[in-house]
Amino acid sequence: MAANNQRSEAAALASDYLDSKARYVPDEFDGDRQFATTLARGLDILHCFTPRESQLGNAELAARTGMTKATISRFTYTLTRLGYLRVNRMNNKFQLGSAVLSLGYPLLASLSVRQIARPSMKELADQIRGSVSLGMRDRLNVVYLESSRSTTPLGMPADIGLSYPIVRTAMGRALLAALPAERREALCNEIAVKAPNEWKTFRERVMSSIDYFYERGFCVSYGDLRREVHAVAVPMKPSADGEILVFNCGVPSYLLKENQLENDIGPRLVSMVRSIEGAMGIY
Repeated sequence: MAANNQRSEAAALASDYLDSKARYVPDEFDGDRQFATTLARGLDILHCFTPRESQLGNAELAARTGMTKATISRFTYTLTRLGYLRVNRMNNKFQLGSAVLSLGYPLLASLSVRQIARPSMKELADQIRGSVSLGMRDRLNVVYLESSRSTTPLGMPADIGLSYPIVRTAMGRALLAALPAERREALCNEIAVKAPNEWKTFRERVMSSIDYFYERGFCVSYGDLRREVHAVAVPMKPSADGEILVFNCGVPSYLLKENQLENDIGPRLVSMVRSIEGAMGIY
């Protein structure tokens, strides 16, 4: 009975994690001979680590991925030898290694928009007493690429590398709004299948926010990610390869005046994004 309970708890944990993180599920690619399932599983392990769960053991990784402990052990050994994981000798759990950071840097360095936008982002963050961030899509999440913030305490501040579900964030909703209709529908269907609880909870707010974007040029989120922070987001015009970057502003709700998000901060963010596009020659 105890063993069955443990298995049930592990299965529930894995299910909840899959739903909340909307991670890649290898079974979707069965029959695709070009798809390297082993590589995908190894990368899946790296995606299990989060700011709140920065240290995980083999058993925890097995519960989150659905792989056997023996398989996980081989992967973690290999990833450790390659520098993508490291072992905390105090508790024998794994942490992300420096090789992960070295993978991300070329992407960040190649995005000239970060350097161009940084002064404007800092100026706006100080004006609104909040944070201004730049992000892009990472599967069913949005990941922060750059962030500026005022001195106002924001709880868990926005930072480079943080990743949040598309449906919970103004940034994610702006990304959806900026996609061509067919791509947007496909992504929404993918979210509905892979993160059904998230989709059921936020579907109406997502759709309303997309409609609002076509009226006002920005999307909003009233505490859907963190109750104490309200946010507004504006997408840049797509790049030549179709990649969409999105800027957002996050402000503590207690600092906002009535309708300030819609009538002041949203238009300011739109103006900032259009200015950055002009500086980059995007018309």
